[in-house]
Amino acid sequence: MTHLAPQPAPRPSLSRLFAPRSVAVFGGKAAAELIGQARKLGFSGKIWPVHPYHAELAGVKTFRSAQDLPALPDAAFIGVNRHASIEVAAELAALGAGGAVAYASGFAEQGEAGRGLQAALIQASGSMRVLGPNCYGFINYFDRALLWPDQFGGGAVARGVAIITQSGNIGLNITMQRRGLPLGYMITLGNQADIAHADAIEAVLDDPRVTAIGLHMEAVGNPTAFAAAVARAHAQNIPVVALKTGRSAAAADIALSHTGSMASGDAVVSAFFHRIGVARVESVAALLETLKLLHVHGGLPGGAISSLSCSGGEAALMADTVLAHGLHFAPLSAAVRADLAESLDPLVHVSNPLDYHTFGWGDRQKLGKTFAAMMRAGADLNLLILDYPREDQCSSAAWEPAALALEDAARETGGRAALVASLPENVPEARAQAFITAGIAPLFGITEAVQAIDAARSCGAVMARPVLITGAPTEALAVSEARGKALLAAFGVPVPDGGTACTVTGAVALAEKLGFPVAVKACGAALLHKTEAGAVRLNLRSASEVAAAAGALLPITGTVLVERMVQGAVAEVIVGVARDPALGLYMLLGSGGVLAELVADSAIVLLPASREEIAGAIAQLRVNRLMQGFRGMPAADTQALFDAILRIQDFVSAHAGNVQELDVNPLIVCGEGQGAVAADVLLRVSTEMAHG
Repeated sequence: MTHLAPQPAPRPSLSRLFAPRSVAVFGGKAAAELIGQARKLGFSGKIWPVHPYHAELAGVKTFRSAQDLPALPDAAFIGVNRHASIEVAAELAALGAGGAVAYASGFAEQGEAGRGLQAALIQASGSMRVLGPNCYGFINYFDRALLWPDQFGGGAVARGVAIITQSGNIGLNITMQRRGLPLGYMITLGNQADIAHADAIEAVLDDPRVTAIGLHMEAVGNPTAFAAAVARAHAQNIPVVALKTGRSAAAADIALSHTGSMASGDAVVSAFFHRIGVARVESVAALLETLKLLHVHGGLPGGAISSLSCSGGEAALMADTVLAHGLHFAPLSAAVRADLAESLDPLVHVSNPLDYHTFGWGDRQKLGKTFAAMMRAGADLNLLILDYPREDQCSSAAWEPAALALEDAARETGGRAALVASLPENVPEARAQAFITAGIAPLFGITEAVQAIDAARSCGAVMARPVLITGAPTEALAVSEARGKALLAAFGVPVPDGGTACTVTGAVALAEKLGFPVAVKACGAALLHKTEAGAVRLNLRSASEVAAAAGALLPITGTVLVERMVQGAVAEVIVGVARDPALGLYMLLGSGGVLAELVADSAIVLLPASREEIAGAIAQLRVNRLMQGFRGMPAADTQALFDAILRIQDFVSAHAGNVQELDVNPLIVCGEGQGAVAADVLLRVSTEMAHG
């Protein structure tokens, strides 16, 4: 008989919390403010303030305790101190409330004592879902519902984006945006004692009015749950974009390997986002512009754009910015060039980006022909640079024909279109909202617009491969280079012919058997960086040279490794494996050799990685130019390089619970058809494997 392990009970839905029809409010000043803000948004449900001695709060009759409430509240705002919050949570949970916002601070963010209080809060809450603690709550603009104890911007929308942030103040600031972005949900998570990013993503995905999801996060949390939530978003064609802060170094022993000092936790997170299809941005402004673009057009199929402006200066700015972000301008066919020339003044040079001058300024029909002709070039997004004049001092009447011509052209051709203002303040909010209604994405700032385009083209590029997350060894030991190479060779990783010797005579005999030239290295588990210790002798061409080298190196560890020198080297690559505390094992690929850290030419992939993913990472490296036959030099055997990397991955996957850290540096890549060889190996594994 098969015995199935008991499965944890499913957590209650968040629908009652985020779309409540009745709200209980505990506290004083913050609770009163919440009532006023709920009225401002137009909340039509019941609000029941609870206070032990005030007869009313913000003009609403109070109840003395949770037990006195007229019915079970769908949601509650706990705006009392941290100790009282635990008591209130227990009362609400016992009654069967739908969920609560824990507003108070002083929990896990305050250290060990606070962590204890946070654990007590969650225990007291039982199965009741809790947002926070140390959080501002949420605003549901769709249903005009909120648990939010402060002012906010924005109003009710029919469709819009969901923003989920760890920071209450960042959330507050975003609500004040005047960029035309339709906000559907603003959810702040605080300490995430119960509800984390993955939970909130799942909750907003239940709402068909959500068009895109934006995240601000300091840590990924549970990567498995997060990846599953993102996968569901992609299945529903909802793109996800993240602003991840905190660029701290990975928790690695950098004394052991180059990998530990070359990789950072932030780079590993970027690799994780790339793996699961989350677009990453670097600023709040870029987050908002990306969400606007995604709301209007969804993810973009590629990075080809067209650019229209009536200024050569703007065209040049756009050209520089586009190329700096890895996008490109759609090429113009002869037919498109002819159509453009027919619609333009003869003095205008036809190109993409296009400076159409001001010959047709104010002529909607003429501009529409030009814009439509450009849209037929097949760009993934068509841009019109247009800054509106100040509303308080000028008239925008002369600007409107260009804006309307863009709408006409997009409607005629079906092309995706965006208006780009070079300065964020140069598009009135009402006009930005009108553009969105017309299917035009209004983007504020040339740099932010291009960043948004770059992010939108990467949305949904999911590789559908798992992440290799295993427990780390409780204790890890370094093994000798000889032992490390033997372990890798068992998985087909090419290593130099060689062996170990404990005497000068033995070293000489081994060298003569291998054939000159040879390398002689001190060999021992405690010797991690041989070059820095002067424990390596290369290109030894005679017995006397080997004898001298062995004589000098044997006192260091008592053993030397003698290997045949690798011939025909074209390039040196580092292949490193390390472990992120949250995201598991990852691989660093980069320019190798003794200058690996100085060159700082590297890319990160999560394990397991496909051959295509590895090839793509190598293609990003500067050393790849060398391997392609730089300035007449021989090309490298890149296929052998990929084979060797995949075999290194096979070793790591087979021993995932035992491997703590690995450096193959250098992996020498020879000329085409001549292979790739792991010339040096540093490996740290579990105690059991090290002694096995």
